[in-house]
Order: sequence, then C-alpha cells, then structure tokens
Amino acid sequence: MEAWFASPWGALLIFGLRIVDVSMSMIRMILAVRGYRGRAAVIGFFEVLVWLMAVGQALQHLHSIWHVLGYAAGFATGNYVGVWLEERFAIGLRVVRAIFRNGTERRGALAAQLLRERGFGVTEVQGRGREDVVEILDLIVERRHVPEVVQLLRQVDPNVFISIEEVRAIQGGYVRPGGRKLPFLTRLQTLSSRSRMLLGWLVRRR
Repeated sequence: MEAWFASPWGALLIFGLRIVDVSMSMIRMILAVRGYRGRAAVIGFFEVLVWLMAVGQALQHLHSIWHVLGYAAGFATGNYVGVWLEERFAIGLRVVRAIFRNGTERRGALAAQLLRERGFGVTEVQGRGREDVVEILDLIVERRHVPEVVQLLRQVDPNVFISIEEVRAIQGGYVRPGGRKLPFLTRLQTLSSRSRMLLGWLVRRR
C-alpha cells in the first residue's frame, strides 16, 4: 500500500479518502444534532479510520505538490458530496404550514381533505391575516414527503403561502409512516373521492 501512495496515483487515492471522511463527518454531525446518537457514533468510528489514513499519507508526502493538492481538493469536494448525500437521504421531520385566503372556494378545507386521503395528519386553524380571514393548515411530515405535500398544496391554490421548518423531536400525534403504500381499494376510493371534490370545486367556481 505504501508503494501505491508513493506513486503518482497516491494523490488521487488521498483525494478519494478525503471525500469519504469529510462526507461522513458532515452526515455524522447532522445525525448528532438531530438526536441519532448511535448512528453518529458508528459513522464517527469509520470516519476517523479513513481520516487517519488520509492525513498520515499526506504528511509523508508533503514534498509532492500533487499529494497536497489532492488532500485539499478532497476536503472541498467532500463538503459538496456530504451535502448532496444528506439531501438524498432526507433524514428527519419537517413542519409544513400552509395559509390560504378564506374565500368562497374554501381551498384550505379542500387541501386538508386531499392530504388526509393520502395518509397525512392535518390540523386546521382559522386565523386573521392583514386583510382577511385565512385558513391555516399545519402538518408534520417526514422530510422525503415534503415535495409531495408542497405539490398538492400548489395544485389546490398556486398562491398559497407555505413555510417549512425543521423538527427536533415530537411526542404523540400522528405522522404518516414512510415508505408504505395504501392498499389498492383504498387508493381507488381515494381517487374517486378526490375527483368528486375537484369536480364540485370547479362547478362552484363557475
């Protein structure tokens, strides 16, 4: 292995090792902040092993500008890869809050019904905005489901106000289970009910 690092390919090996350990470092810190202590500890163990190998070889070859550049470039690239991986894993929960203007269409109620049919728990609140009464929907969802929720809200009202916040922990309540599909008959009933609601909403608008 020493011969590999001493060769011209050594800089590339150090570059790859730095990408791995920096990416693991970023994911470990995110998991630790969000309360996943066990997972963070396991990742930290392997992260240090990779880091020791990378930094040890870099220090032995400080006379080579390519090894030094490989170490620095690996650190920079590892930050980018770490953020990309964290976004792909979509770990954690989010609070999605949607505010609808309370017009005659009652779009907030329609959106709440559609969300419930897809398995999400929704809390409806009526409030007052700057100009008029508004409908407020609050729901806690897994991060991977946020795009689905936002898309549905935008379909009901393209002008809806949406805010998304991170959740550290929850107690009680209901969060849609991740990765589970509704039974076929339930999906069929949901599609039929949703079609009737949308048709009724379009008729009222006319």
